Amino acid sequence: MNYKVIGGKKLSGSVQSNISKNAAVALLAASLLNRGETVLKRMPRIEEVKRLIEFMESIGVKVVWDKSGDMRITPPAEFDLSNVNRASAERTRSIALFIAPLAHRFKSFDLPAPRGCDLGKRSLGSHIDALRKLGIEVTGNEETHTYHVEVGEMKPTEVVMFEASNTGTENTLMAAAKIPGVTTIKFASADYMVQDLCYFLERCAIQIEGIGTATLVVHGLEDINAEVIGHPSEDPIESMFFFSLAATTGSELTVERCPIDMLELELLTLESMGLKYERGIPYMADNGRTRLMDIKIIPSLLVAPPEKIAARPFPGINTDNLPFFVPVATQAEGSTLIHDWMYDGRAHWYLEINKLGANVALLDPHRVTIVGPTHLHGGEITAPPALRPATMLLMGMLAAEGESTLLDVYPINRGYENLHERLKKLGASVEAVE
Repeated sequence: MNYKVIGGKKLSGSVQSNISKNAAVALLAASLLNRGETVLKRMPRIEEVKRLIEFMESIGVKVVWDKSGDMRITPPAEFDLSNVNRASAERTRSIALFIAPLAHRFKSFDLPAPRGCDLGKRSLGSHIDALRKLGIEVTGNEETHTYHVEVGEMKPTEVVMFEASNTGTENTLMAAAKIPGVTTIKFASADYMVQDLCYFLERCAIQIEGIGTATLVVHGLEDINAEVIGHPSEDPIESMFFFSLAATTGSELTVERCPIDMLELELLTLESMGLKYERGIPYMADNGRTRLMDIKIIPSLLVAPPEKIAARPFPGINTDNLPFFVPVATQAEGSTLIHDWMYDGRAHWYLEINKLGANVALLDPHRVTIVGPTHLHGGEITAPPALRPATMLLMGMLAAEGESTLLDVYPINRGYENLHERLKKLGASVEAVE
């Protein structure tokens, strides 16, 4: 699928933040901890979720997904890894989240390694170190492109994470959940998808202390066999996409159901760039734990921020939101420095927006400067094989005068459900074409 875009239009109206991709995939993996039936509410119909369902079905899991988005997951008595859907597993880095759940059912197994986003080298070092301390050995086989997992004596302990990795913390949580006793995880990620996983595990009767902090204390149980209902919450990355889109196009948009506690520094940084916005009254998400808020973005004269923009572990700016500052900076007076330290190589994708008339310079593999404001024009670009940079380019095309084509938008469909249709309802001209 390609997107044909006629940009330069002011957008208007309201849009809801959909359910989080990253929370949804974590809960899919965690459902395999439960020998009983799990219901996940309002699951997003995105390609990443579809690939994981294909994998789960290939090992014997029954998945029923109704029209409302609710998903009923029934595990088999025994998983069968003999006919794993390798093609689906390799298309998502989220497949690594199944290491810990399967380690509770097999003493030894192989799992296809992900190909996923092309973001340079990002090892599973934090997963491997943490899981080893809990009795799970993970090694990679380059010839077969698989993870090999050997499970020894699993026992509770104190784990210090090598880095505050989201998926590394999630794998460690899922391993600790079914090890009887108390496991303490230090330097854990406290990000939104980790919090959602903790809320789900609590529904599985796992007691967890320190949710939302860098130290998690998990009281593991020997078994989980119950009817469990999980509520993945709204996606702060999607909220930020629409904030940035409104800022870049000079549009007035109301973004509903924003997880406000996950967006404070993003909004503060946009405010430092001159963006005006109004906050609504907080209310609770369906999980009863996440605070939501409606945010109205007001057209504003933008300036470069006084400081560099860099991602930090929660509660800092989310690394997935960092690319969305690039198009905003193209319309801001002055020079903006963006430091993308987490991913080796992602910053070079920011240069693609120069094909639309932006002025972005790569200082080194992790830093770019953007000089603005620049008048963006149409162009043809192949979507990078990375979700957020691909979406950033779509944002630039919506702000650019004239016609643009974004080729091969599968990376966008990995994380966004019917994005072009939702944009059209706001007044954008975006057509999906073969």
